[in-house]
Amino acid sequence: MKRFWTGIIVLTSLLIVPACSSVTKSDKTQVSGGESQHTDHQHSMSSEHQGHSMEHSGDEAKTKITTQAKLTAPKNLIPNQPVNLVINVQDTAGKSIDKFDTFQEKLMHLIIVREDLASYDHIHPSYKGNGRFEVSATFSTPGNYSLFSDYKPSGQNEAISLMQVKIPGSIPLPKSLEKFEKIKVISNTKVNLDAANQNIQAGKEITLNFDIKDAANNQPVKDLEPYLGERGHLVIVKSSSPLTVNDYIHAHAHKNSPDGQIKFVTNFPQPGTYKLWMQFQRRGKVGTADFWVNVV
Repeated sequence: MKRFWTGIIVLTSLLIVPACSSVTKSDKTQVSGGESQHTDHQHSMSSEHQGHSMEHSGDEAKTKITTQAKLTAPKNLIPNQPVNLVINVQDTAGKSIDKFDTFQEKLMHLIIVREDLASYDHIHPSYKGNGRFEVSATFSTPGNYSLFSDYKPSGQNEAISLMQVKIPGSIPLPKSLEKFEKIKVISNTKVNLDAANQNIQAGKEITLNFDIKDAANNQPVKDLEPYLGERGHLVIVKSSSPLTVNDYIHAHAHKNSPDGQIKFVTNFPQPGTYKLWMQFQRRGKVGTADFWVNVV
């Protein structure tokens, strides 16, 4: 077995989870992540739930628990090579959370972004029991990566944890400056972002409409397929350094969007620059269209 090293990074959560003390070991790396508990599927966000947007009203009566996640990664991390990750979900007393509810067809969604938001990955760890999830991930370039883990302890509301991994090496310079483009072509599909209010204001509900057209004939596509049980999937992260749980937004698509459209209702809690990754499925393949927006 390869040798591992251990260090614990304390991360910020919406519920201000008490910081964990550093522990030094010799064989592995562990990263502790604080969790935010928020009401599942709601239009507007209370101050307690900043950074998250859900579509439908949730069950406010649920007893909330506070959890923490510990990420274990190999010592020698290399860019563009598969890395086996282990995520252990526990309560604040260190007891494993052993039961989870399925949402969007999975027990856990893991969103991985480089700190400058230049890269994005959405993968699904496998549950091994006793709070342990395992997954293989690939970090394409050197840099600091944030891992947003999205899951639901059984009978509880959705929880978000934030963990971090550093891939050693020289971070590549951007080839060109990002522009606030509103049209992206993904393979044979053209995606156009249409915000109902072009002047996006922080703290106000907004509808984001994605027009999906066939790139060959510019006609609305009629063959969109469900992706993770929904019409589309939207993750939004605010550009900031370091990234925190408050910078993460997960929005759900309207179920009754017409052909060739995927609509999301969300809320940007703070002014700033945000990056959007909208995923859709067509002809069995998942496409990801990314956009930048400015919020005033």
